[in-house]
Amino acid sequence: MPELITSPSNPKIKRLLALQQKSSARREAGLFVVEGQRELQHCIDAGFEIDSIFICPEVEAAAAPENHSHPRLRKREGPAAEGSGRGPAQPDVFRGWLPCNEGGQTKVFEVSEQVYAKIAMREGTEGVIAEVRAKERKLEELELPEKPLMVVLESVEKPGNLGAVLRSADAAGADAVLICDPLTDLWNPNLIRASIGAVFTVPCVACSSEAAIAFLQARGIRILTAQLQDSSLYYDCDMTGGTAIVMGTEATGLTPVWRAAADAHIRIPMLGRLDSLNVSVSAAILLFEAVRQRQNG
Repeated sequence: MPELITSPSNPKIKRLLALQQKSSARREAGLFVVEGQRELQHCIDAGFEIDSIFICPEVEAAAAPENHSHPRLRKREGPAAEGSGRGPAQPDVFRGWLPCNEGGQTKVFEVSEQVYAKIAMREGTEGVIAEVRAKERKLEELELPEKPLMVVLESVEKPGNLGAVLRSADAAGADAVLICDPLTDLWNPNLIRASIGAVFTVPCVACSSEAAIAFLQARGIRILTAQLQDSSLYYDCDMTGGTAIVMGTEATGLTPVWRAAADAHIRIPMLGRLDSLNVSVSAAILLFEAVRQRQNG
C-alpha cells in the first residue's frame, strides 16, 4: 500500500509546499507541482516524468472516476501489483495514477483530507497533486511547420496572464510560444493552473529577446509587433505566412529592440476611453485573425 501521510508537518508535505511557493525551491530541486487530473494528464502526454504523486482517495472518489482511463497511465492489478515491490494490489483509486513513463519509479503517497486541504491550491480539485521533473525547452529544439504561427511575450509578469495566453495559443493551434526575458518561471503553479495544462500542450520556450529575434529572422518568420504608435490595423496585415505575434506588458508595451526588429506594427482599434486591453485578450484577437486568414486561404 502507498505510504499514508496524515500530518501537514511531514517533510514530504513541507517540500511540496516549498515547491508551490518558491521559484528558488523549484530551481534547486528541479521539480515543479501540477494539481488536477486534466493538467497532470496533459503533463504526462508531453513526456514529463512524475517524481511523486499525492492522492486523497476521499476527494478523488468524489470527482469523476471515469478520468482514470487515460491511455498513458498504467493500471496495476492482482499479481502484477503484488510483484511490483509496492506491496499488495493497489486500491481502485490508485490504479489509474501510476504513470507508465517512469518505469515504475514514481513514488505514490496517500494523504488525509486534512493534509490535502493544506496542499490544494484551488477549489473543485480532484484529489491528485504531483511533483514533476522539470525540463528546459530550447529554441533549436522547436519543430515548426513551413508557415508557423507563433506568439512572443516580452517581460509579461503575471502568471495568470501567461496562462490565459497559452490557453488562447492552444485554442488557435499556435505552433509555439516564446517567453522573452520572463519575470516569472514557466513552472509557477498559478501559471499552470491558469493555462489549464496548455503550458504542456503548446511548445513553450523561455529565452532572451535577442535570441528570439535571431531565431525568427533566420527562419524568415515575420515579426508583427502589437503597439499603438506607428501601426496599422491588425486585420489589414497578412498573417498567412510564417508569423510571430509579439506583445509586451500592458503598462509599458514593447521595448525598442522589438519595435526595431518588426516587419510590421499592428494595432487593435480602441473605440472607448481606455487605450489598452489585457494582454491575453489581445493575444486571442490577433491569433484568431491569423486563423481566419489562413482558413480563408
